[in-house]
Amino acid sequence: MHTNRKFVLAGAVVLTATATVLVGCERGASTGAAPSSSGPAKAGCPAALAKAQAAVRRAEKTDAAWNGPTRGPGAVSGKNIVYVAQTMTNPGVAGAANGVREAARAIGWNVRVIDGQGTPAGIQAAFSQAIALRPSGIVIGGFDPRLTSQQVARATAEHIPLVGWHAVDSPGPSKDPALFSNVTTRVEDVARISADWITTHSHGDAGVVVFTDASIPFARNKSELIKKGLAACSGVKLLAEENIPLSDTSSRTPREVSSLLSRFGERWTHSVAINDVYFADAAPALRAARKKGAAAPFNIGAGDGDPSAFQRVNSEQFQAATVPEALSEQGWQIVDEFNRAFSGEPASGYVAPVHIATAANSGGTTAWDPPGYRAAYRKIWGRRSCC
Repeated sequence: MHTNRKFVLAGAVVLTATATVLVGCERGASTGAAPSSSGPAKAGCPAALAKAQAAVRRAEKTDAAWNGPTRGPGAVSGKNIVYVAQTMTNPGVAGAANGVREAARAIGWNVRVIDGQGTPAGIQAAFSQAIALRPSGIVIGGFDPRLTSQQVARATAEHIPLVGWHAVDSPGPSKDPALFSNVTTRVEDVARISADWITTHSHGDAGVVVFTDASIPFARNKSELIKKGLAACSGVKLLAEENIPLSDTSSRTPREVSSLLSRFGERWTHSVAINDVYFADAAPALRAARKKGAAAPFNIGAGDGDPSAFQRVNSEQFQAATVPEALSEQGWQIVDEFNRAFSGEPASGYVAPVHIATAANSGGTTAWDPPGYRAAYRKIWGRRSCC
C-alpha cells in the first residue's frame, strides 16, 4: 500500500515519533529468468525445501474451494454500519471498505464511510461522528483502537458492536480493546510463506536482503518471523536487514539499494519486504544499475498486495511475487461478523489462508479475489445470488 507513503499500513497502525502521521498495515515462481520451482535442490536442506515447496504450491492455487463459514444466522434486517477509515487513500483500507459496501448491498443494509484522513485528530473525529449517528455497528478500518480509546469506550457503553479490519495484531475476538472480531490474516502465516517462497524459488540457495521498519512493533515482529523462516534452510543466507521507516522509503530505499548492489553484487539473489512499497522505490535504483526487471534480485512483498504491486508482478518489473490480502472477501467477512453479533452468536473464527500472487497465476488482475465466498455468505444469510 503506497498511494500515499505516509499512510502505508504495516499490519497495525501506530503513531510516528511526532504523533502526527499514522502508518499501518500493512501485506510463486515468476516466469522469465526465474528458476523453476521444480528443479533439484542445490543446498543441503532437502526436508526444509520439500516442506517449503508444498506450502508454496498450496498458496499459489487460485481455484481452491471455499474453506470459510458455511453456517450461521440468517440476515438480520434494517441495520446501518459505519466504516471509520484510517485514510481512504490507503488501497487496503479502501479495498476492505468497498468489500463492506458490496456485502451490505447483498444482505440489505446501509453503509456509510467516514474518512479519518490519516491523522490522529481526524480519526478520533471520524469515530466520534460515527457514534453520534447511532449505528448498528462500527468498523475500525485499519487503525489502532488504542488511538481512539475514549470512542471505543463510548461505543461499548452504548452497546455498539465493533469489528476491526487490521485493527490489532491477531485475528478474531479481542477483549482489550473490545472488538467482536478483528479480520486479518495471521502475520505468522504471511511471514512463513514469504520465506518459503524464497527457499522454493532459489532451490534452497539464496542470498537475501530483508527490508523492514523497526520503529513499528508489528513490522519488526514480521521481519523477525521472516528471518526465522529463512533460517530453516542452511543454504539460504541473510545478507542484510535494512531498517527503513515506511515514511522514508521514497528517499532512502534507492540509496540503500545502490549500496547493497555495491556490497553484495551477484550474491544478492532475493529480497523480502514487510510491505510492497519498498520495491516501488527500489525499482529506479535497480534499473539504473542495468538490472533486468525479471532477473535477480527476485523480490517478494510480505504484505497486502496493492494494485501497483500487482502491476509490477504482472509486468515482471523488479517484483516477482506478493502475498496479498483478499480485501473484498474480508469486507464480506466483516458484514458476516456483524450479522453474528446482531444475532447473539459468537464470531465465526474464520481466518483466510495466505496466497501468493505471481505473473504466472494472477491472470493480469490487480487484486486477489478468491472464488466462492460471495455465494457462501449469501447462502448463510438466505439471500439470493445476484444476476
